[in-house]
Amino acid sequence: MSAVGEGAWQSGERNGLHVATPPELATAPPPGPWDDTVVIVRVYNEAPVVRGVIAELVAEGLHVIAVDDASTDGSAEQIDASGALRVSHPVNLGAGGALQTGYEAALRFTTARYIGCFDADGQHQMADLLGMIRRIREGYDVVMGSRFLDQKTEMSPLRRMILRLAAKLMNRKSGTKLTDAHNGLRLITREVAASIKLAHSGMAYASELEEHLTRPGRRIVEYPVHILYTDYSRSKGQPLLNSVNILADTVAHRISHGRRR
Repeated sequence: MSAVGEGAWQSGERNGLHVATPPELATAPPPGPWDDTVVIVRVYNEAPVVRGVIAELVAEGLHVIAVDDASTDGSAEQIDASGALRVSHPVNLGAGGALQTGYEAALRFTTARYIGCFDADGQHQMADLLGMIRRIREGYDVVMGSRFLDQKTEMSPLRRMILRLAAKLMNRKSGTKLTDAHNGLRLITREVAASIKLAHSGMAYASELEEHLTRPGRRIVEYPVHILYTDYSRSKGQPLLNSVNILADTVAHRISHGRRR
């Protein structure tokens, strides 16, 4: 069965969101080896690279939903030229809001059995994603990418220490012990995606999401991934500061979660 439902690729307005697709996707493409999977790409001002990232996914035969989080730099035009379905926010909602929109769009506009997440800035590798798809087909509910199962991802010792500490804090109340914290390369089943309702729109979503994904009874596995920190991705932010923010977010989420209990 095609991952794209009949009539799914249509332009229009959905609850304040703009849904658009190039003319060549007006009808569903023929089935392929990855037809059971749709990939969400969150985009905010990634015009220089996003077309190439998405085009590579599409060329491999993957269906792609790009969530344009109110970009101001021409990202929407680049998405449309890449062959992806574009869902655009009228205002910026942050990483968590874009991911929630992506999951809802995947559930509404496709029949995909598996839903993946792939970064728009070129950090994630196609080979890792395809390996994760093969893995989840073995009967898993969640496949999480990990930078620490091999030595391919290069990072400073301090960044590595901070991320490992964040993972340990995250694991304290989880039955699943993960080696990586807040890795954006993930793959989940349709059923898991349907259960996710993120309350945090910004970066605080990540700890909340991990709790959803590691609920008791789910089959979860990590998969070694190579995150490539390019000059472009580094220019978009401060990697060490981002790691500190991940750690702080994890601590804050654990404290607030414990109080609610």
